[in-house]
Amino acid sequence: MPEASIPAVSARDRQVLALSLTPKLGPTRLRRLLERIPRVEDVFTASLTELEAAGLAAAAAQSIALGESLRLADEELKKLSRAEGVQLIAFGSAAYPPQLAEIYDPPLVLYVRGNAAAMLEPGIAIIGTRHPTPYGLGMCERLSQDLANCGLVIFSGMARGIDSVAHKGAVAAHGRTVAVFGTGVDVIYPRENRKLSEQILDGGGALISEFPLGMGPAAHTFPLRNRIISGLSRGVLVVEAGEYSGTRITSRCALEQSREVFAVPGNVTNKQAWTPNTLIKQGAKLVATWEDVFEELPTEVRLLLQERSGRQAEPKAAGLFDDTPAAGLPEEQGKVFGAIKADVSVHIDELIELFEGRLTSSEIFTALFELEMANKIRQLPGKNYVRVF
Repeated sequence: MPEASIPAVSARDRQVLALSLTPKLGPTRLRRLLERIPRVEDVFTASLTELEAAGLAAAAAQSIALGESLRLADEELKKLSRAEGVQLIAFGSAAYPPQLAEIYDPPLVLYVRGNAAAMLEPGIAIIGTRHPTPYGLGMCERLSQDLANCGLVIFSGMARGIDSVAHKGAVAAHGRTVAVFGTGVDVIYPRENRKLSEQILDGGGALISEFPLGMGPAAHTFPLRNRIISGLSRGVLVVEAGEYSGTRITSRCALEQSREVFAVPGNVTNKQAWTPNTLIKQGAKLVATWEDVFEELPTEVRLLLQERSGRQAEPKAAGLFDDTPAAGLPEEQGKVFGAIKADVSVHIDELIELFEGRLTSSEIFTALFELEMANKIRQLPGKNYVRVF
């Protein structure tokens, strides 16, 4: 097999990539380096003594001065040439998101699959626990659909739970969503989100990462990517998260980056409500509907979204607490569907008691089966049921 050629990138982008791959060169040392040597081009002509005087660790200074960092960049560019549909966007280039460039520690490079322009559009980050309640699932799905219907891009981290539901809500609304990976952009994690990743790309969204191609999941990478999720967005919406959740890191990043913080209130007896309820006590905007987010956006963003839609921004989806049976259902299914909520699960015994004298147990079981097959309801453990949007 012939050796892969290095794709054409500018000399500066190659050097920025080389810095991102330099060992022992974290954000703090990089900042000190660029304060001492402002031009990236000059970093690679500086002597070993000058680099060490700029505060670099010996390993980082030697890697740059001896050309090892540039060699690593060339190896990465060869991988990029073999990765179908992946492009590299370096800090300082025209395609780099300006709102992300403003944060304290922006990533030096972004690997992007899909529509890179989606990162430049106004959007909201929706984040939360990997173990949501039915209430959290329902609120997340409805809010992500409604906000996507308003024209906002939905940013999240592709993790199980709230993150995945946020992406799915945007996809269901035929909106755009951007997933920020804690792995290489060519490594789908968790694996069950492979189909979702394709749906995101098909819908005009993007998958992005600051980590090299082929990099697998690691404990330290997911907290690092959180600053990108908040940095890309106009605000961060927390749906559900426990006291020690990684969601708190993203919320803190949002505050440090002067982003709006929104939170969906939860039941005080539920541990997953700790972070959003605490954020609300500390001044975060309480969110019950899409309007609570939309009205806090800058005027120019609201006007832009309204102008694009040609009307007052308004979601097409119905409200979360509308329990009207879906039109066109058979009578028994319509009755059972009307008794099942989106925000709280209903047990089979409650349904049997509710319809006592009106529907037999057999009719209820049949209706539940048909509704589940039609993807209108979802069965949870313990014979509990919730609606599917």
